[in-house]
Amino acid sequence: MAGHSKWANIKHRKEKSDAKKGKAFSRAAKEIISAVKLGGPDPKSNPRLRVAILKAREANLPNDSIERNIKKASSDDQADYHEMSYELYGHGGVGLIVDIMTDNKNRVSSDMRIATNKRGGHVATPGAVAFNFERKGIIQIQKKHAVEEELFLAATDAGAQDFEAAGDMFIITVDSTNLYAVKEAIEKLGFKCDAATLEMIPKTYVDCDDETIKANLALIEWLEELDDVDAVYHNMNLPDPDES
Repeated sequence: MAGHSKWANIKHRKEKSDAKKGKAFSRAAKEIISAVKLGGPDPKSNPRLRVAILKAREANLPNDSIERNIKKASSDDQADYHEMSYELYGHGGVGLIVDIMTDNKNRVSSDMRIATNKRGGHVATPGAVAFNFERKGIIQIQKKHAVEEELFLAATDAGAQDFEAAGDMFIITVDSTNLYAVKEAIEKLGFKCDAATLEMIPKTYVDCDDETIKANLALIEWLEELDDVDAVYHNMNLPDPDES
């Protein structure tokens, strides 16, 4: 299992999210509310809610907050959240996918216009960027928590599609629908998973000079600061952390 290194892009997103615990809590709460609105408050009969609760716990959202948001979602006064994506072209032909969860689509549309006016780029037509991305499950395990050969065999047996040793992490790529099943299978064998997330992985990457990388990262940072934005993905060929 081999392919382009995903570590630099994953590391960039992880470092950004680690600095925003409050926003991570907000996102987890919105996902719980959305899941309850769509499938009811019982996680036993609502698989979407089970995943949302698991993600909330991984973000260290307290159990009382989880229960409070489940109850809040059952109220008719609680606004519903909608998942959507914007496709943008950044600088140098780089494609961006912006994952959003919002209760106000008009606000999001305005925010996207302001972002591109301030930091460059433009909104693309639906499908123009997305065709070059695939949603995959990404499991990260610190190298100190596993022996590479043993983890590789365990991940392969569990259904992993790709395995990469990069930086201080092992990166396991799985089908998006199989993320938590593979995570549980690996953990049952005694391996500690440090993160399990759904990511948009590019099929092809764009090489950029330093100035273009800097301009795109400024646009990405602006987008990531927006309250409705859950994640921003790009297909820049960033240098690996060990090389930067």
